[in-house]
Amino acid sequence: MNEFELIARIVPGLPVNDQVVRGAGDDCALLDLGLKENLVLFKTDAVVEGVHFTAETTARKVGRKALARVLSDVAAAAGTPVSCLVTLGLTKKFDPDYVLEFYEGLNELAREYYVSVSGGETTRTTGPFFVSVALIGTVPRRRMITRAGAKEGDAIFVSGELGGSIEGRHLDFEPRIKEAQWLAENFSVRCMMDLSDGLAGDLRHILHASKVGAELLSAAIPISRASKLKAKTESSAKPPLLAALSDGEDYELLFTVSSKDAVRVLDGWKKQFPKTKLSCIGKITGQPGLRLRDGAGVRSLPAHGYTHFEKS
Repeated sequence: MNEFELIARIVPGLPVNDQVVRGAGDDCALLDLGLKENLVLFKTDAVVEGVHFTAETTARKVGRKALARVLSDVAAAAGTPVSCLVTLGLTKKFDPDYVLEFYEGLNELAREYYVSVSGGETTRTTGPFFVSVALIGTVPRRRMITRAGAKEGDAIFVSGELGGSIEGRHLDFEPRIKEAQWLAENFSVRCMMDLSDGLAGDLRHILHASKVGAELLSAAIPISRASKLKAKTESSAKPPLLAALSDGEDYELLFTVSSKDAVRVLDGWKKQFPKTKLSCIGKITGQPGLRLRDGAGVRSLPAHGYTHFEKS
């Protein structure tokens, strides 16, 4: 079974208590710990050598990415990160200088977003090297956003450009914390998530949680320059549109708003974040499933995003 089928079997048996507002199945868990104004966000994520980075990747970039991934999930909830714990799985012959450089990269990003690195755990592994970061944050109760709010007729938006992240961007992306907070403060955002497993795969999580369908416009999907260049120079490369739909590790925001707010969102974003692209890529439909509209008409979209476990 693949990653998501495994998760689907695990989740129904997980115990929860009355402090859990939103548990497994979203970018972050949402907890009500009795704070007057805020809910608490709780998130953990891991990076593994050979999966999320290579042995040649600098330790500083690994450290930065390890924290950036969980910051991106907090962004998806329009939250503010507060504090993290870091677990390192080190091999027997680890290099202390590598570990110190790793923390230089992680600490630099933590300072940028005012995140406290409050401890963690160091353990031994037979390999490969891995890192797990657990992060808590807060989000105002009045602007809680999950994956489950999309409604028929909503406009679908995505920030940045998609595809080709493996060419380097997956190591130095900027979590969209400020952008997400601005959206939540100024518009009624129905649902939001970050793109980590590819547009085609991640959008399906929103459709499942919201019990709706979607139609994407192929010409509106923002394709990265890296994907286009790779397709020109490598005959075995994915077509750019397929790369944008399925590559993963884009770490951009995917969200919906009412169609009546679409123009205001685009205009406001352009003024607020002129260096970051925002694209309206389609609409939410009442008909289940994910479809793509192109010059040939409308067809079902078979492409999926990245999964950690493929069926044998």
